[in-house]
Amino acid sequence: MTPTHPAAALPRRLATRLETSRRLDRPTHALRRAAAQLDRVPALRALLRGEPLGHAAHPLMTDAPLGMWTSAMVLDLTAGEQGRAAADRLVGLGVLSALPAALTGLADWSGSPARVARVGTAHAALNSVALGLYSASWLLRRRGSRGLGVLVGLAGGGAVAASGYLGGHLAFVQRAPRHAKPLAD
Repeated sequence: MTPTHPAAALPRRLATRLETSRRLDRPTHALRRAAAQLDRVPALRALLRGEPLGHAAHPLMTDAPLGMWTSAMVLDLTAGEQGRAAADRLVGLGVLSALPAALTGLADWSGSPARVARVGTAHAALNSVALGLYSASWLLRRRGSRGLGVLVGLAGGGAVAASGYLGGHLAFVQRAPRHAKPLAD
């Protein structure tokens, strides 16, 4: 067994605890009903799962909102007044690009066993919180409450970081998903 850094022990324990949390069963069931709608269109499901790529599409699709939101945060914290318009635009574009990322994640998650599904439900919930915060940040910025919009965006960044940890737990600890078919040689 490889030793882990003590600071990593708490997040890992919390993520592992989610795997067996029966409190997540009801929202997981509701999310499964939504995911079942994707299964009705096999070509769409295959596309969302990344079969044309030969691997899951979700990790690729998350780069757009995460990159835009991270870039907006850097501009908010370092660029001063000249970076405001670009930061605001990046927050809005990140919100728009979150839907494809969510759909690919839902498609990957849809066939997961219970332990993986519970962590995926928590991951999706945190992403929803982040999306709500970034949407609110964009609206606040547009309405002239820029300082509050920046603070709300920073809170969104915290939610994204926590969700990203769970995404890493899904991919690297739980080894999920494994849906995409490899490309033929």
